[in-house]
Amino acid sequence: PYTDFDAALEGADVVMMLRVQNERMAGGFIPSTREFHMRYGLTPERLALARPDALVMHPGPMNRGVEIDSSVADDPVRSAITEQVEMGVAVRMACLDVLTRRSRGVEGWA
Repeated sequence: PYTDFDAALEGADVVMMLRVQNERMAGGFIPSTREFHMRYGLTPERLALARPDALVMHPGPMNRGVEIDSSVADDPVRSAITEQVEMGVAVRMACLDVLTRRSRGVEGWA
């Protein structure tokens, strides 16, 4: 496990960011969203540590300027965020369909 975000990014094929849960920040782990961004935010400079063709993903909702810079999130070549969010419901529905086939008496796949 990594405790150094920059070290974790080195040579990465895909960078998956997750939403900062602001309701949990009051516990003192990170004093502010600004400090969180400085320590863990995905910036163009940090993304440069990953492979040149690395994809950026985020399931949403996204806190721009906190866990990810807008320029990274909106990168037309490296960001798969829009497609990921658009396809998220369909993928979850397909997973639930496969997982519940037996209990519904549906043949195939599982």
